[in-house]
Amino acid sequence: MDELFGRDEECDRLTAALDAARRGTSAVAVLRWLGRERRTREARDELRVAYELFGAMGAQGYAARTAQELSAAGDPAQPGARARSGGGDLTPQEARVARLAAGGATNAEIAAQLYLSVHTVDYHLRKVFRKLDVHSRRELSDQRDRLTSA
Repeated sequence: MDELFGRDEECDRLTAALDAARRGTSAVAVLRWLGRERRTREARDELRVAYELFGAMGAQGYAARTAQELSAAGDPAQPGARARSGGGDLTPQEARVARLAAGGATNAEIAAQLYLSVHTVDYHLRKVFRKLDVHSRRELSDQRDRLTSA
């Protein structure tokens, strides 16, 4: 009889974990919609919920992806995530784009890896070039050490 009760508790834990995963993935879907509607404060609130749910259930991959989304929405999951680099502050998203570009990735490759449009990658690179006072990808790659330490 004890064995049967143990399975009920395990089933309850698994059901709770599945419900948490559904809430987390739903929050990410809501974020995308809110982002398109330019309601970033609400998007950050939903992302924070998703990040905490994924972290609590040990879904590290989802938590990491949600942390990236949260950071891109302007609310870094970890304190101090804003990178100081060269002549200006790079946002976490700008720093990721800059590191990939410095490593030789094309805009299309960066877009695919970061789940962005090619236009958005171009936008971030223009801001990075201006902030770091560089004029080419070659100059950016020369600063790769500074970008990876940021």
